[in-house]
Amino acid sequence: MITSVGSLVAAFWSALNPWTLLLAIVTFLFLADFLKSRHPKNYPPGPQRLPFVGNFFQIDFKQLHLALQQFVRKYGNLFSLELGSTSVVVVSGLPLIKEMFTHLDQNFLNRPISPVRERVSGNNGLIVSNGQTWKEQRRFALMTLRNFGLGKKSLEQRIQEEAVHLVEAIREEGGQPFNPHLKLKNAVSNIICSVTFGERFEYEDGQFQELLKLLDEAIYLQASVMGRYPDNTTSFNEENLIFSTLDLFLAGTETTSTTLRWALLYMALYPDVQEKVQTEIDRVIGHEKKVSLADRDAMPYTNAVIHEVQRMGNIVPLNVPREVTVDTTFAGFHLPKGTMILTNFTGLHRDPKEWATPDILNPEHFLENGQFKKRESFLPFSMGKRACPGEQLAMSELFIFFTALLQKFTFKPPVNENLSMKFRMGLTLSPVSYRICAVPRL
Repeated sequence: MITSVGSLVAAFWSALNPWTLLLAIVTFLFLADFLKSRHPKNYPPGPQRLPFVGNFFQIDFKQLHLALQQFVRKYGNLFSLELGSTSVVVVSGLPLIKEMFTHLDQNFLNRPISPVRERVSGNNGLIVSNGQTWKEQRRFALMTLRNFGLGKKSLEQRIQEEAVHLVEAIREEGGQPFNPHLKLKNAVSNIICSVTFGERFEYEDGQFQELLKLLDEAIYLQASVMGRYPDNTTSFNEENLIFSTLDLFLAGTETTSTTLRWALLYMALYPDVQEKVQTEIDRVIGHEKKVSLADRDAMPYTNAVIHEVQRMGNIVPLNVPREVTVDTTFAGFHLPKGTMILTNFTGLHRDPKEWATPDILNPEHFLENGQFKKRESFLPFSMGKRACPGEQLAMSELFIFFTALLQKFTFKPPVNENLSMKFRMGLTLSPVSYRICAVPRL
């Protein structure tokens, strides 16, 4: 009996055409992909996907934030994409963004974790941790920052002192063309270093410069598609301390220094704006006095320029990704648990309905009758429970560093060199490498 069954199977396989077998395998794989990628009823609309790769080849990842705007125009303020095996929903427009981060914030609290980050740190740290770990680490980080002077004069004095070092380092360039990248990053990182390590590092410190360069590389390595990693144990351990410190160092350095790089670039490209800032500095602070946060209320134009640089620089164009924590009905559509959410801050910060000249640096966007005016559609630090915990520190650094630099220098393009507005896409949107002249003001 067994022999006859074996003979029957052998006869079947010998008679099976290899092309027929290949067709059967391909058909099975396509069917499996179709069943796996089927969406529930009332799922947000989106472009037609290809088998296995989804919409991967329909998107220019070098300018992802701009590429997505074509889909906004076609499908509206809530649309879906398939990036390989990852389901993504993009949310645009102030009403939907506010709805998501206020009334439904609890349903969008989680962060998806990239494969690189999962391998390196798992669910540790501040930026991409979830659940109990995130709650404990965020609370601890905010408490620690306050204990080390956030919102107090002591931390402001550290920023003021670092601004002096930065000015001197740039003065040594003698008005000749130079790349401000590492000097700005060194200055900003020294604030976090002084909080977390208790010391600052000189701009000539070769080992620290190498660390900053490695940090740059990490920023671009981590810009990848996300995965998940569960962790329900207590988060107060040495490993989490290390990764939370690393997150503070990374986020507290990269975002502010990148914004300052955009700021100097825009000042060189908009000399009339730079001149108005300097006129206000001369009137309120003068040439020798240290810049203080107490000066900010008396300097609405400078404050408006900083905010407008943040809007135009748009350094986190799609926000840090979120993940749907439970099946959710949002704007009439069904979003299954585990769906990745991208927030279209590019569309918000360049919306012609919100901004008079969306694609041009225009400080008047943040001014009304000569006074600084907050804008509801300005969200560089996101909003809700997972908004950036370092917003207050970042804005303090931006005001003091930017104002101190324009107090002492006028920034100009090098002779016979054109400054480019091209950008580089990573975890942040940064200007491509450029050289600039810092001409001392008499």
